[in-house]
Amino acid sequence: MGRFLRGRVETTTEMHRTTRYEIFFDLVFVFALTRITAYMAGRSSPLTLLQGLVVLLLLWISWLIYAWLGNQARADIGLIRAGTTAVMGPIFLIAVVIPNVWEPNPGPRLILVLSYLVVRAVHLVLYRRAAEGDRRLHRTLRIYTVTTALSWIPLVLGAVFGGNAQLLLWTAAVAVDFAGGLVASRISGWPLRSSEYFIERHTLVVIIALGETLISVGAGIGSEMISGPTMLAALLTLVVTVCLFRLYMLNSVAAGEALMAERGPRRDRLAANAYSGGHFALVTGTIYLALGVHEVIAPLAHHRPWHAAESGLAWISAVALFGGVALYLAGEVLFRGLSVRSVSPAQLLAPAVALALLPAGRYLPGLVALGLLATFLVVLVGYERVFGAGRAAHPSGSEAEVGPSADHR
Repeated sequence: MGRFLRGRVETTTEMHRTTRYEIFFDLVFVFALTRITAYMAGRSSPLTLLQGLVVLLLLWISWLIYAWLGNQARADIGLIRAGTTAVMGPIFLIAVVIPNVWEPNPGPRLILVLSYLVVRAVHLVLYRRAAEGDRRLHRTLRIYTVTTALSWIPLVLGAVFGGNAQLLLWTAAVAVDFAGGLVASRISGWPLRSSEYFIERHTLVVIIALGETLISVGAGIGSEMISGPTMLAALLTLVVTVCLFRLYMLNSVAAGEALMAERGPRRDRLAANAYSGGHFALVTGTIYLALGVHEVIAPLAHHRPWHAAESGLAWISAVALFGGVALYLAGEVLFRGLSVRSVSPAQLLAPAVALALLPAGRYLPGLVALGLLATFLVVLVGYERVFGAGRAAHPSGSEAEVGPSADHR
């Protein structure tokens, strides 16, 4: 404990990689994601989808700021480890109260806001300590501290007032917070110390989010007797998840090479835009997909199979299922466009095709709709694997930048 109090901080190097401690730290975010899905599944409506998105934004900011901190200083040593361990408690409390923060009782939403303020305040203190000697980063942190404090005002007011005001004020809070990070990045910049660390950390968070889709299978089945249609739906969900992960990996190779080939402020901006910004759409898409999967599997598990097959999906369930995949695919387009600056027509069309399948999914039985989605993704992966391999290796307009990347590994 004495060593922690003396504030030992070890700045990272270019060769730094994600530590096992950070993987452990991310476990609380896994739990939080399951709680968001559980909340939306309990009362699916357009309003709950929006409310879930706002809470997910708060969690994404919480994860993102500690990912950037781990890029600056080792998270498994000294003061940084002590601080990140301490904030696991507040993050866990946030996860616990998520299903209740939109109810009339102010207790849960006050717990969420106070816990969130602790998470953000500790981060700012730790980052300032990790930035010692870096005048540029201190300037960035001063700007970001001001905008962060401004975002806390509507966040606290929303917790106090509740109701419709809560949604409006919390939306304003996350908008101010994201704008503050963007302003700080534009004016001063967030230095990226290790490209490989950043690539690896964001890949892991995508895996975590995709894992929530699989977890939703168990949540939908519960303790009911397993039936043939339920098992088929579970396998189709696995196919969907594998396809989405495969699509991400096909694009992430070229994107990672582009990031490692850059130097200086251009690399910093690329990391902030393509990874910190672009990956939010990927994570959000998987959470909505998890909700859609839950809404397909729950009727199969809790009703007679032939009864569940007689009616189509509710609109909100179809939106979550197909819209979630469309959002994920749009995130892939954004990620590749910002990093490699080359997007094929097929990649641009993929989100639109997923949305075009939504009406059909609405009137098909849930199991058939899930099968339709899985078939579409299998075809898309096959197309990308056959026709996109050369493009991934030599994306148009960026071959000169990507070429030297092997030397930087």
